[in-house]
Amino acid sequence: MEQSQFSERLRQAMGKAHLKQADLVRMAAERGEKLGKSQLSQYVSGKVTPRREALGTLAGLLGVPAEWLAGQQDVAAAKPRVQVHTERERTMREFKKSSKLDHVLYDVRGPVVDEAARMEAEGERILKLNIGNPAPFGFRTPDEVVKDMRQQLTECEGYSDSRGLFSARKAIMQYSQVKGLPNVQMEHIYTGNGVSELIQLSMHALLDDGDEILIPSPDYPLWTACATLAGGHPVHYLCDEQADWYPDIADMESKISDRTKALVIINPNNPTGAVYPREVLEQIVEVARRHQLMIFSDEIYDRLCMDGVEHVSIASLAPDLPCITFSGLSKSHMIAGYRIGWMVLSGNTRCMSDFLLGVNMLSNMRLCSNVPAQSIVQTALGGYQSVETYVRPGGRVCDQRDFVYRALNEIDGITAVKPKAAFYIFPKIDAKKFNIHDDEQFALDLLHEKKILVTRGGGFNWEQPDHFRVVYLPRMEVLAECMDDLADFLSTYHQD
Repeated sequence: MEQSQFSERLRQAMGKAHLKQADLVRMAAERGEKLGKSQLSQYVSGKVTPRREALGTLAGLLGVPAEWLAGQQDVAAAKPRVQVHTERERTMREFKKSSKLDHVLYDVRGPVVDEAARMEAEGERILKLNIGNPAPFGFRTPDEVVKDMRQQLTECEGYSDSRGLFSARKAIMQYSQVKGLPNVQMEHIYTGNGVSELIQLSMHALLDDGDEILIPSPDYPLWTACATLAGGHPVHYLCDEQADWYPDIADMESKISDRTKALVIINPNNPTGAVYPREVLEQIVEVARRHQLMIFSDEIYDRLCMDGVEHVSIASLAPDLPCITFSGLSKSHMIAGYRIGWMVLSGNTRCMSDFLLGVNMLSNMRLCSNVPAQSIVQTALGGYQSVETYVRPGGRVCDQRDFVYRALNEIDGITAVKPKAAFYIFPKIDAKKFNIHDDEQFALDLLHEKKILVTRGGGFNWEQPDHFRVVYLPRMEVLAECMDDLADFLSTYHQD
């Protein structure tokens, strides 16, 4: 469809119906249909045209034929449609999405990503800096891991124990012992289809409606989403950008109530790349101890620390507390698509015996995790750790981190804290300088003008529209071009 004709007819129909953009967004939400305010703004301004589904939504809200709105009929066709039903016709009830999803957010793959997909379908080339997926950027799984999986495929045709293969859990137990986790037992180790599945499983096993759980801001949004879906109430404590993105302990403790059951830390952190030192972890343990809270620690990036930084598992500091530690191979062994993660229950397991019954029930219900992926855990954890070559000085991840950190801080209006681990940096934009009041609009504008896809700060439950996350996995020459494009974009950018 032709963009200018579509936007003209859209504005015409809105005028006849006496509807504003905010009215259409509200009406769509009431009908359980997806229509974002920035998305609609792009349609009205004529910058983009909608896909078929969005076109149908707009036509239905405005009471005009979709064909006319798309520019395929004359203006006379823009009359409300009259539906004539025969005796054999019945009105089918409308099926809406669950209201449990109303407050669920996952912008790592959200509206801006949908727009990028539309642009790709029209032949545009998009640089995707929105997700930590190593394979598209040339990171390869170690040959030994691939070889061992191939050798064991014929032995992986049936279900495993719901917790996982013995060999996988034994290797995880030994790895946990090396990390200093206390009181680790085989029956308290669960494999999953990535850590994501296990986060969801553990939230459903723990939270009753209205229970509160402390989650960092910024966070990896799956934690907030899973807690919300489980009926819990996520309460976000602040991480302090001025203190290398470490948790604000005072803010954390101030947000504890009599409904708080647990606290979450993400260490190393996504999206900031922070690694928490022992003294900060000890303060968090003391907070949990004073208020009798369970600790959930997402440590999926623990083998990607740089600059000689030591990663300390918080569970090793809390033998008297119930702790659940999450990790996996997706990032450390560049096998995100294999989907293999795990969680380890340690410390005071007596006080979570009933919770364990819930975990076992949910684990049994999904039968087991991906068995071929489980079969390579022992090989991956026990042998040479090739990821170390990436994160040491001169290694690809380390060098790309250093370059992006310098390049971002050289752009007028951008500042960034240097990450100590993982693949991410979370720069701050001078919102006043660029008049940024909508970070989703900023991400869309960058996508449309420079074909660069990033995730807005709000997608990580950061309240102010002044941050975005950059994935620094692309090769150096690609990152150099990207940073030049970002600097050029911001040299003239001013949000309306």
